[in-house]
Amino acid sequence: MNSTTAAKLDLTAPPVVRIIAQRSLITGVLFGAVAVFLAFTRRDEFYRGYLLGFMLWLGVALGSMAILMIRHLTGGGWGMVIRRILGAAMRTLPLLAVLFIPMIIAVGQHRIYPWAMPLEAIRDTHIREHLEKHSFIKGDYLNFSGFWIRAAIYFAIWNLCSFLLSMWSRQTDRPGGPDNTQKFKAVAGPGLILYAFTISFAAIDWVMSLDPSWISTIFGLIILIGEMLSAICFAVVVERILFNYKPMSEMLKPDFVHDHGKWMLTFVMVWAYFSFSQWLIIWAGNLPAEITFYLKRLNGGWGWIALILPLFHFAMPFAILLSRPFKRDIRRLVWLAIWLMLMRFVDLFWIIEPNFSPTFKLTAADVVVPIAIGGLWMAYFFRNLGSMPLLPAYDPSAGEVMHPAHHHGGT
Repeated sequence: MNSTTAAKLDLTAPPVVRIIAQRSLITGVLFGAVAVFLAFTRRDEFYRGYLLGFMLWLGVALGSMAILMIRHLTGGGWGMVIRRILGAAMRTLPLLAVLFIPMIIAVGQHRIYPWAMPLEAIRDTHIREHLEKHSFIKGDYLNFSGFWIRAAIYFAIWNLCSFLLSMWSRQTDRPGGPDNTQKFKAVAGPGLILYAFTISFAAIDWVMSLDPSWISTIFGLIILIGEMLSAICFAVVVERILFNYKPMSEMLKPDFVHDHGKWMLTFVMVWAYFSFSQWLIIWAGNLPAEITFYLKRLNGGWGWIALILPLFHFAMPFAILLSRPFKRDIRRLVWLAIWLMLMRFVDLFWIIEPNFSPTFKLTAADVVVPIAIGGLWMAYFFRNLGSMPLLPAYDPSAGEVMHPAHHHGGT
Protein backbone atom coordinates (compact mmCIF):
# COMPACT_ATOMS: atom_id res chain seq x y z
CA MET A 1 0.00 0.00 0.00
CA ASN A 2 1.07 3.55 -0.60
CA SER A 3 2.83 4.87 2.52
CA THR A 4 0.96 8.18 2.45
CA THR A 5 -2.40 6.39 2.26
CA ALA A 6 -1.48 4.01 5.06
CA ALA A 7 -0.37 6.82 7.31
CA LYS A 8 -3.82 8.43 7.10
CA LEU A 9 -5.67 5.28 8.19
CA ASP A 10 -6.62 4.37 11.73
CA LEU A 11 -6.33 0.59 11.77
CA THR A 12 -6.31 0.09 15.53
CA ALA A 13 -8.84 -2.27 17.06
CA PRO A 14 -11.97 -0.57 18.45
CA PRO A 15 -12.43 -0.21 22.25
CA VAL A 16 -15.02 -3.00 22.24
CA VAL A 17 -12.13 -5.46 21.91
CA ARG A 18 -10.79 -4.45 25.31
CA ILE A 19 -14.27 -4.62 26.85
CA ILE A 20 -14.87 -8.15 25.54
CA ALA A 21 -11.43 -9.20 26.80
CA GLN A 22 -12.28 -8.00 30.31
CA ARG A 23 -15.67 -9.69 30.33
CA SER A 24 -14.18 -12.92 28.98
CA LEU A 25 -11.58 -12.90 31.74
CA ILE A 26 -14.27 -12.44 34.39
CA THR A 27 -16.26 -15.32 32.89
CA GLY A 28 -13.17 -17.52 32.77
CA VAL A 29 -12.27 -16.79 36.40
CA LEU A 30 -15.81 -17.38 37.71
CA PHE A 31 -16.31 -20.63 35.82
CA GLY A 32 -12.71 -21.56 36.60
CA ALA A 33 -13.48 -21.37 40.31
CA VAL A 34 -16.36 -23.82 39.83
CA ALA A 35 -14.07 -26.02 37.72
CA VAL A 36 -11.48 -26.12 40.51
CA PHE A 37 -14.23 -27.21 42.91
CA LEU A 38 -15.18 -30.00 40.50
CA ALA A 39 -11.52 -30.99 40.23
CA PHE A 40 -11.52 -31.82 43.94
CA THR A 41 -15.03 -33.29 44.24
CA ARG A 42 -15.56 -35.05 40.89
CA ARG A 43 -12.06 -35.60 39.63
CA ASP A 44 -12.69 -38.04 36.79
CA GLU A 45 -15.58 -35.98 35.44
CA PHE A 46 -13.40 -32.88 35.67
CA TYR A 47 -10.65 -34.40 33.52
CA ARG A 48 -13.16 -35.58 30.93
CA GLY A 49 -14.65 -32.10 30.67
CA TYR A 50 -11.18 -30.62 30.62
CA LEU A 51 -10.12 -32.74 27.65
CA LEU A 52 -13.32 -31.75 25.86
CA GLY A 53 -12.79 -28.03 26.48
CA PHE A 54 -9.09 -28.16 25.70
CA MET A 55 -9.59 -29.88 22.34
CA LEU A 56 -12.37 -27.44 21.45
CA TRP A 57 -10.30 -24.27 21.94
CA LEU A 58 -7.04 -25.81 20.73
CA GLY A 59 -8.92 -26.49 17.51
CA VAL A 60 -9.71 -22.80 17.01
CA ALA A 61 -6.07 -21.81 17.56
CA LEU A 62 -4.53 -24.49 15.33
CA GLY A 63 -7.21 -24.17 12.67
CA SER A 64 -6.55 -20.42 12.54
CA MET A 65 -2.84 -21.05 12.06
CA ALA A 66 -3.57 -23.52 9.24
CA ILE A 67 -5.94 -21.13 7.43
CA LEU A 68 -3.42 -18.31 7.85
CA MET A 69 -0.72 -20.45 6.24
CA ILE A 70 -3.09 -21.32 3.38
CA ARG A 71 -3.64 -17.60 2.86
CA HIS A 72 0.11 -16.94 2.73
CA LEU A 73 0.44 -19.60 0.04
CA THR A 74 -2.54 -18.58 -2.08
CA GLY A 75 -3.03 -14.85 -1.44
CA GLY A 76 -6.38 -13.12 -1.69
CA GLY A 77 -8.26 -10.39 0.09
CA TRP A 78 -10.49 -12.96 1.81
CA GLY A 79 -7.53 -13.88 4.02
CA MET A 80 -6.03 -10.42 4.37
CA VAL A 81 -9.18 -8.99 5.97
CA ILE A 82 -9.15 -11.66 8.72
CA ARG A 83 -5.38 -12.12 8.86
CA ARG A 84 -5.00 -10.37 12.21
CA ILE A 85 -7.98 -12.27 13.63
CA LEU A 86 -6.38 -15.56 12.63
CA GLY A 87 -3.01 -14.38 13.94
CA ALA A 88 -4.45 -13.36 17.31
CA ALA A 89 -6.04 -16.81 17.68
CA MET A 90 -2.79 -18.49 16.63
CA ARG A 91 -0.82 -16.55 19.25
CA THR A 92 -2.87 -18.14 22.04
CA LEU A 93 -0.79 -21.31 21.64
CA PRO A 94 1.56 -20.42 24.56
CA LEU A 95 -1.50 -20.24 26.84
CA LEU A 96 -2.75 -23.56 25.51
CA ALA A 97 0.65 -25.11 26.19
CA VAL A 98 0.27 -24.07 29.84
CA LEU A 99 -3.34 -25.27 29.91
CA PHE A 100 -2.16 -28.70 28.76
CA ILE A 101 -0.49 -29.32 32.14
CA PRO A 102 -3.67 -30.75 33.75
CA MET A 103 -3.74 -33.41 31.02
CA ILE A 104 -0.21 -34.46 32.00
CA ILE A 105 -1.38 -34.57 35.63
CA ALA A 106 -4.34 -36.75 34.55
CA VAL A 107 -1.91 -39.30 33.10
CA GLY A 108 0.35 -39.12 36.16
CA GLN A 109 -2.64 -39.72 38.46
CA HIS A 110 -3.86 -42.66 36.32
CA ARG A 111 -7.03 -40.83 35.32
CA ILE A 112 -9.27 -41.29 32.22
CA TYR A 113 -6.57 -42.96 30.06
CA PRO A 114 -6.76 -46.79 30.46
CA TRP A 115 -3.18 -47.31 29.29
CA ALA A 116 -1.99 -45.12 32.19
CA MET A 117 -3.80 -47.29 34.77
CA PRO A 118 -2.73 -50.56 36.37
CA LEU A 119 -4.36 -53.42 34.47
CA GLU A 120 -6.49 -54.44 37.44
CA ALA A 121 -7.96 -50.91 37.62
CA ILE A 122 -9.30 -50.95 34.04
CA ARG A 123 -13.06 -51.53 34.16
CA ASP A 124 -13.61 -52.27 30.47
CA THR A 125 -12.74 -55.96 30.06
CA HIS A 126 -12.26 -55.60 26.29
CA ILE A 127 -9.65 -52.85 26.74
CA ARG A 128 -7.95 -54.71 29.59
CA GLU A 129 -7.63 -57.89 27.52
CA HIS A 130 -6.38 -55.87 24.55
CA LEU A 131 -3.65 -54.21 26.61
CA GLU A 132 -2.66 -57.54 28.14
CA LYS A 133 -2.34 -59.06 24.67
CA HIS A 134 -0.53 -56.07 23.15
CA SER A 135 1.75 -55.04 25.98
CA PHE A 136 3.98 -52.99 23.62
CA ILE A 137 1.14 -50.45 23.28
CA LYS A 138 0.94 -49.85 27.01
CA GLY A 139 4.67 -49.90 27.66
CA ASP A 140 6.57 -48.84 24.55
CA TYR A 141 4.43 -46.06 23.07
CA LEU A 142 1.66 -45.12 25.47
CA ASN A 143 3.51 -44.23 28.64
CA PHE A 144 3.87 -41.18 30.85
CA SER A 145 7.23 -39.95 29.56
CA GLY A 146 6.31 -40.54 25.90
CA PHE A 147 3.00 -38.72 26.41
CA TRP A 148 4.49 -35.47 27.69
CA ILE A 149 7.61 -35.55 25.50
CA ARG A 150 5.53 -35.89 22.33
CA ALA A 151 3.22 -33.14 23.56
CA ALA A 152 6.23 -30.88 24.12
CA ILE A 153 7.37 -31.56 20.54
CA TYR A 154 3.92 -30.75 19.14
CA PHE A 155 3.68 -27.46 21.02
CA ALA A 156 7.27 -26.56 20.13
CA ILE A 157 6.53 -26.96 16.42
CA TRP A 158 3.23 -25.08 16.60
CA ASN A 159 4.68 -22.22 18.64
CA LEU A 160 7.71 -21.94 16.36
CA CYS A 161 5.45 -21.52 13.31
CA SER A 162 3.34 -19.01 15.21
CA PHE A 163 6.40 -17.05 16.36
CA LEU A 164 7.89 -16.74 12.87
CA LEU A 165 4.62 -15.79 11.18
CA SER A 166 3.83 -13.23 13.90
CA MET A 167 7.32 -11.71 13.90
CA TRP A 168 7.34 -11.15 10.16
CA SER A 169 3.78 -9.85 10.25
CA ARG A 170 4.67 -7.19 12.84
CA GLN A 171 7.40 -5.91 10.54
CA THR A 172 4.77 -4.87 8.01
CA ASP A 173 3.10 -2.48 10.46
CA ARG A 174 5.75 0.21 10.05
CA PRO A 175 6.72 2.32 7.04
CA GLY A 176 9.58 0.87 5.08
CA GLY A 177 8.97 -2.62 6.41
CA PRO A 178 10.34 -5.50 4.32
CA ASP A 179 8.34 -7.58 1.87
CA ASN A 180 8.14 -10.89 3.74
CA THR A 181 5.93 -12.66 1.22
CA GLN A 182 8.55 -15.27 0.37
CA LYS A 183 9.40 -15.83 4.03
CA PHE A 184 5.73 -16.48 4.78
CA LYS A 185 5.56 -19.01 1.97
CA ALA A 186 8.79 -20.68 3.09
CA VAL A 187 7.22 -21.37 6.49
CA ALA A 188 3.62 -21.94 5.39
CA GLY A 189 4.35 -24.82 2.99
CA PRO A 190 6.30 -27.06 5.41
CA GLY A 191 4.19 -25.70 8.27
CA LEU A 192 0.97 -27.11 6.83
CA ILE A 193 2.60 -30.52 6.39
CA LEU A 194 3.94 -30.44 9.94
CA TYR A 195 0.55 -29.36 11.23
CA ALA A 196 -1.16 -32.31 9.53
CA PHE A 197 1.34 -34.78 10.99
CA THR A 198 1.47 -33.33 14.50
CA ILE A 199 -2.28 -32.93 14.98
CA SER A 200 -2.79 -36.49 13.70
CA PHE A 201 -0.39 -37.87 16.30
CA ALA A 202 -1.79 -35.53 18.96
CA ALA A 203 -5.30 -36.80 18.19
CA ILE A 204 -4.06 -40.36 18.67
CA ASP A 205 -2.29 -39.53 21.96
CA TRP A 206 -4.96 -37.33 23.51
CA VAL A 207 -8.27 -38.65 22.17
CA MET A 208 -8.01 -41.99 20.37
CA SER A 209 -5.97 -43.53 23.20
CA LEU A 210 -8.99 -43.16 25.49
CA ASP A 211 -9.82 -46.52 23.90
CA PRO A 212 -6.47 -48.17 23.00
CA SER A 213 -8.28 -51.13 21.45
CA TRP A 214 -9.70 -48.98 18.64
CA ILE A 215 -7.84 -47.76 15.54
CA SER A 216 -8.73 -45.52 12.59
CA THR A 217 -6.25 -44.19 10.05
CA ILE A 218 -8.48 -41.23 9.14
CA PHE A 219 -9.27 -40.10 12.70
CA GLY A 220 -6.52 -37.46 12.73
CA LEU A 221 -7.91 -35.92 9.54
CA ILE A 222 -11.39 -35.73 11.06
CA ILE A 223 -9.95 -33.77 13.99
CA LEU A 224 -7.92 -31.60 11.59
CA ILE A 225 -10.85 -30.59 9.39
CA GLY A 226 -12.98 -29.96 12.45
CA GLU A 227 -10.35 -27.54 13.72
CA MET A 228 -10.29 -25.63 10.45
CA LEU A 229 -14.08 -25.40 10.44
CA SER A 230 -14.03 -24.10 14.03
CA ALA A 231 -11.42 -21.51 13.08
CA ILE A 232 -13.22 -20.04 10.06
CA CYS A 233 -16.49 -19.94 12.01
CA PHE A 234 -14.78 -18.15 14.88
CA ALA A 235 -13.24 -15.66 12.45
CA VAL A 236 -16.70 -14.94 11.01
CA VAL A 237 -18.08 -14.33 14.52
CA VAL A 238 -15.26 -11.91 15.37
CA GLU A 239 -15.45 -10.03 12.07
CA ARG A 240 -19.19 -9.62 12.65
CA ILE A 241 -18.50 -8.03 16.05
CA LEU A 242 -15.90 -5.72 14.51
CA PHE A 243 -18.14 -4.90 11.53
CA ASN A 244 -20.04 -2.43 13.73
CA TYR A 245 -16.88 -0.32 14.06
CA LYS A 246 -14.13 1.12 11.93
CA PRO A 247 -11.88 0.00 10.32
CA MET A 248 -13.60 -3.38 9.79
CA SER A 249 -16.80 -1.70 8.58
CA GLU A 250 -14.78 -0.21 5.72
CA MET A 251 -12.58 -3.24 4.97
CA LEU A 252 -15.08 -6.10 5.03
CA LYS A 253 -16.72 -6.36 1.60
CA PRO A 254 -19.47 -8.78 0.49
CA ASP A 255 -16.95 -10.60 -1.73
CA PHE A 256 -14.79 -11.40 1.29
CA VAL A 257 -17.77 -12.55 3.36
CA HIS A 258 -18.82 -14.71 0.42
CA ASP A 259 -15.38 -16.32 0.36
CA HIS A 260 -15.55 -17.04 4.09
CA GLY A 261 -18.94 -18.68 3.54
CA LYS A 262 -17.43 -20.81 0.78
CA TRP A 263 -14.66 -21.92 3.13
CA MET A 264 -17.31 -22.89 5.69
CA LEU A 265 -19.14 -24.90 3.02
CA THR A 266 -15.91 -26.60 1.96
CA PHE A 267 -14.95 -27.62 5.49
CA VAL A 268 -18.49 -28.85 6.26
CA MET A 269 -18.43 -31.08 3.18
CA VAL A 270 -14.93 -32.42 3.87
CA TRP A 271 -15.83 -33.15 7.50
CA ALA A 272 -18.87 -35.10 6.33
CA TYR A 273 -16.80 -36.98 3.72
CA PHE A 274 -14.12 -37.98 6.23
CA SER A 275 -16.66 -38.95 8.89
CA PHE A 276 -18.75 -41.02 6.48
CA SER A 277 -15.63 -42.68 5.04
CA GLN A 278 -14.55 -43.77 8.52
CA TRP A 279 -18.00 -45.13 9.33
CA LEU A 280 -18.40 -46.94 5.99
CA ILE A 281 -14.99 -48.63 6.07
CA ILE A 282 -15.27 -49.70 9.72
CA TRP A 283 -18.86 -50.88 9.39
CA ALA A 284 -18.13 -52.84 6.20
CA GLY A 285 -15.00 -54.41 7.72
CA ASN A 286 -16.89 -55.41 10.87
CA LEU A 287 -13.66 -56.07 12.77
CA PRO A 288 -13.79 -56.34 16.58
CA ALA A 289 -10.85 -53.93 16.94
CA GLU A 290 -12.71 -51.23 15.04
CA ILE A 291 -16.46 -51.74 15.41
CA THR A 292 -16.49 -51.06 19.18
CA PHE A 293 -16.18 -47.31 18.51
CA TYR A 294 -19.60 -47.18 16.84
CA LEU A 295 -21.22 -49.79 19.08
CA LYS A 296 -20.60 -47.49 22.03
CA ARG A 297 -21.91 -44.45 20.17
CA LEU A 298 -25.06 -45.95 18.64
CA ASN A 299 -26.52 -47.39 21.85
CA GLY A 300 -27.51 -46.18 25.30
CA GLY A 301 -28.93 -42.89 24.07
CA TRP A 302 -25.77 -41.91 22.20
CA GLY A 303 -27.49 -42.81 18.94
CA TRP A 304 -29.49 -39.58 19.15
CA ILE A 305 -26.24 -37.61 18.98
CA ALA A 306 -25.17 -39.81 16.07
CA LEU A 307 -28.37 -38.71 14.31
CA ILE A 308 -28.04 -35.03 15.22
CA LEU A 309 -24.52 -34.70 13.80
CA PRO A 310 -25.21 -35.63 10.14
CA LEU A 311 -28.41 -33.59 10.18
CA PHE A 312 -27.24 -30.41 11.90
CA HIS A 313 -23.47 -30.53 11.41
CA PHE A 314 -23.77 -31.32 7.71
CA ALA A 315 -27.18 -31.47 5.99
CA MET A 316 -28.70 -28.26 7.36
CA PRO A 317 -25.54 -26.09 7.04
CA PHE A 318 -24.82 -27.56 3.61
CA ALA A 319 -28.29 -26.65 2.31
CA ILE A 320 -28.10 -23.13 3.76
CA LEU A 321 -24.59 -22.44 2.49
CA LEU A 322 -25.63 -23.26 -1.07
CA SER A 323 -27.37 -19.88 -1.09
CA ARG A 324 -25.13 -17.19 -2.56
CA PRO A 325 -27.03 -14.25 -0.99
CA PHE A 326 -26.78 -15.91 2.42
CA LYS A 327 -23.01 -16.34 2.14
CA ARG A 328 -22.60 -12.65 1.25
CA ASP A 329 -24.54 -11.35 4.27
CA ILE A 330 -22.36 -11.24 7.39
CA ARG A 331 -25.42 -10.54 9.57
CA ARG A 332 -26.95 -13.90 8.62
CA LEU A 333 -23.77 -15.90 8.13
CA VAL A 334 -22.65 -15.24 11.70
CA TRP A 335 -25.60 -17.17 13.14
CA LEU A 336 -24.68 -20.26 11.15
CA ALA A 337 -21.06 -19.84 12.27
CA ILE A 338 -22.16 -19.83 15.91
CA TRP A 339 -24.33 -22.88 15.28
CA LEU A 340 -21.46 -24.79 13.68
CA MET A 341 -19.19 -23.99 16.63
CA LEU A 342 -21.85 -25.51 18.88
CA MET A 343 -21.91 -28.56 16.63
CA ARG A 344 -18.14 -28.82 16.96
CA PHE A 345 -18.66 -29.07 20.72
CA VAL A 346 -21.32 -31.75 20.22
CA ASP A 347 -19.06 -33.71 17.87
CA LEU A 348 -16.14 -33.70 20.31
CA PHE A 349 -18.52 -34.58 23.15
CA TRP A 350 -19.78 -37.56 21.14
CA ILE A 351 -16.22 -38.67 20.42
CA ILE A 352 -14.91 -38.34 23.99
CA GLU A 353 -17.68 -38.98 26.53
CA PRO A 354 -18.95 -42.45 25.40
CA ASN A 355 -15.55 -43.84 26.38
CA PHE A 356 -16.62 -43.35 30.00
CA SER A 357 -20.38 -43.89 30.05
CA PRO A 358 -22.35 -46.63 28.23
CA THR A 359 -25.48 -44.46 28.44
CA PHE A 360 -25.90 -40.81 27.48
CA LYS A 361 -24.53 -38.57 30.21
CA LEU A 362 -23.83 -34.84 30.26
CA THR A 363 -22.01 -33.81 33.43
CA ALA A 364 -21.60 -30.37 34.93
CA ALA A 365 -17.89 -30.51 34.07
CA ASP A 366 -18.71 -31.03 30.39
CA VAL A 367 -20.27 -27.56 30.39
CA VAL A 368 -18.43 -25.64 33.12
CA VAL A 369 -14.85 -26.55 32.22
CA PRO A 370 -15.07 -25.73 28.47
CA ILE A 371 -16.61 -22.35 29.36
CA ALA A 372 -13.83 -21.71 31.89
CA ILE A 373 -11.12 -22.55 29.37
CA GLY A 374 -12.97 -20.57 26.69
CA GLY A 375 -13.23 -17.49 28.90
CA LEU A 376 -9.50 -17.45 29.58
CA TRP A 377 -8.70 -18.24 25.96
CA MET A 378 -10.93 -15.47 24.61
CA ALA A 379 -9.51 -12.94 27.06
CA TYR A 380 -6.04 -13.74 25.74
CA PHE A 381 -7.29 -13.73 22.15
CA PHE A 382 -8.88 -10.28 22.37
CA ARG A 383 -5.79 -8.99 24.16
CA ASN A 384 -3.73 -10.24 21.20
CA LEU A 385 -6.21 -8.75 18.73
CA GLY A 386 -5.96 -5.32 20.34
CA SER A 387 -2.19 -5.33 20.45
CA MET A 388 -1.73 -4.97 16.67
CA PRO A 389 -3.49 -3.03 13.88
CA LEU A 390 -6.35 -4.92 12.25
CA LEU A 391 -4.51 -4.75 8.93
CA PRO A 392 -0.77 -4.93 8.16
CA ALA A 393 -0.93 -1.64 6.27
CA TYR A 394 2.53 -1.80 4.72
CA ASP A 395 2.22 -5.37 3.50
CA PRO A 396 2.36 -5.42 -0.34
CA SER A 397 -0.99 -7.23 -0.54
CA ALA A 398 -2.86 -4.91 1.85
CA GLY A 399 -4.23 -3.05 -1.16
CA GLU A 400 -6.48 -6.06 -1.88
CA VAL A 401 -8.52 -4.97 1.11
CA MET A 402 -8.18 -1.19 0.93
CA HIS A 403 -8.74 -1.12 -2.87
CA PRO A 404 -11.42 -3.78 -3.43
CA ALA A 405 -11.81 -2.90 -7.11
CA HIS A 406 -8.85 -5.18 -7.76
CA HIS A 407 -10.50 -8.09 -6.02
CA HIS A 408 -12.47 -10.49 -8.21
CA GLY A 409 -14.00 -12.66 -5.52
CA GLY A 410 -13.24 -16.34 -5.38
CA THR A 411 -11.18 -18.30 -2.96
